[in-house]
Amino acid sequence: MSDPVRAKLLTRIGTTDDVVTLRGLRDQIHERMEALHAKQPIEQFNTDLNEVHDAFIRRAISLSEAQMARLGHGSPPVPYAYLLFGSGGRAEQTLSSDQDSGMIYDDPEEESERKEVTAYFRTFADTIVDMLQKLGYPPCEGEVISSNPIWCQSLSQWKEKLDSWFEDPDWECVRYLLIVADSRMIYGQHRLLQLLKDHYYTDMLNHRVIVRHMLNNTMRHKVLIGVFGQLLKEQYGTDAGSLDLKYGAYIPMVNAMRLLSIQAGVRETSTLARINRLRQLEVLSEEDCVMYADIFRLFMRLRLMSTEKREDGLYMNNGKLPHVKLTKELIEELKSGLKGVKKLQRFVQKQTTGRL
Repeated sequence: MSDPVRAKLLTRIGTTDDVVTLRGLRDQIHERMEALHAKQPIEQFNTDLNEVHDAFIRRAISLSEAQMARLGHGSPPVPYAYLLFGSGGRAEQTLSSDQDSGMIYDDPEEESERKEVTAYFRTFADTIVDMLQKLGYPPCEGEVISSNPIWCQSLSQWKEKLDSWFEDPDWECVRYLLIVADSRMIYGQHRLLQLLKDHYYTDMLNHRVIVRHMLNNTMRHKVLIGVFGQLLKEQYGTDAGSLDLKYGAYIPMVNAMRLLSIQAGVRETSTLARINRLRQLEVLSEEDCVMYADIFRLFMRLRLMSTEKREDGLYMNNGKLPHVKLTKELIEELKSGLKGVKKLQRFVQKQTTGRL
């Protein structure tokens, strides 16, 4: 059932021209979403919440484009697409969110125009990142962001970059390739992302050995359950006793489903959509897909439980869930879910090594 208050706030986001007002709207709508959390199925809540993030990001891009024109830079000289990576690319953001982004734009018709086109989009990306910061979206700490030239390039440059990453599968290049697999267009021309993904999956077919390197990256995070079925808690520091839900549950499952999807040529980016598509392709059984989808919904619910509101009105989420927030029933659910993720990881390892 749609929420009329949320719908009204979304409409205001799309028509507001003032950044300060937009920042206030983010507080209002997040408080509204937080109030709805306990009343909605987690999958619907996640969809609605990510629709909110998308609305703010799209508005920031639109306002940045207008600001570029006001400052004398003109309109975009060629078509472009603004991309989200990470949880944004997978449409799995929580109430807190940073910026994982990139930009792809058409090559100019004349090579003599390339320098000018590049300069425009570098400035444009800086403008978008700055505006989103003002709206409460901090830049990605790993610098996977459109203001970083690595992630803001023309289509031909992107293709060359992908080729180089596939040819030199060191740890960082493989990490970048996995990041690109999660890319989703948030604004602009979808055609550009489609062409990028076409090139990506063609390179995959021509560099099958890369999958083994992707497997090493995919398996680097261990599931937080011990050999005797006990939960593995944080041992030291201020988080002692908590559960690293992000890197001990959510990320291992995201990574495993992503690698299965890459190998199967699946282009969906959300984890639940990937599970459904892998079921349709019979990569995973119907029974396993039902189980994995339920496990992932549990992880989404627990991720929201680890989100806290700061004094400045923004939310933070370090992925650590205090043990006091877990009931006995949730603990048993989590243990069962983690065993399912370990089963998934074993399957991914078998599938991957069996293909090479």
